[in-house]
Amino acid sequence: MAAGGFCKLPNGTVVVALNLPSPADGYGCVRVLVHAQNRARALTRLRNLGLRAVYLRGNAAPPSPDEITAVLHHPDGLIWRTAPGNDVAIMELWHPIRALLRRPTAPA
Repeated sequence: MAAGGFCKLPNGTVVVALNLPSPADGYGCVRVLVHAQNRARALTRLRNLGLRAVYLRGNAAPPSPDEITAVLHHPDGLIWRTAPGNDVAIMELWHPIRALLRRPTAPA
């Protein structure tokens, strides 16, 4: 279903990267990065945000060194952008996860 992978850091923590279908309309597929104590906690962080069917099978698409740097420098340790393969993703910056999960409000 979703390509993904992980990288164990020297301090024992992990960075998990997953390509997922976007929960919000208009984004297509997104690449999500999570920094956590271990792989199970990383997936739990995503499930707690409402992404229930998130699994990591194998290590086919581990995070790149640039992706690891990006997630380590973000205060939440949980970021996303449009999945690779799209020309827009090359120039796109990383976004906090709340920007992806934010529900559009209806105009009053």
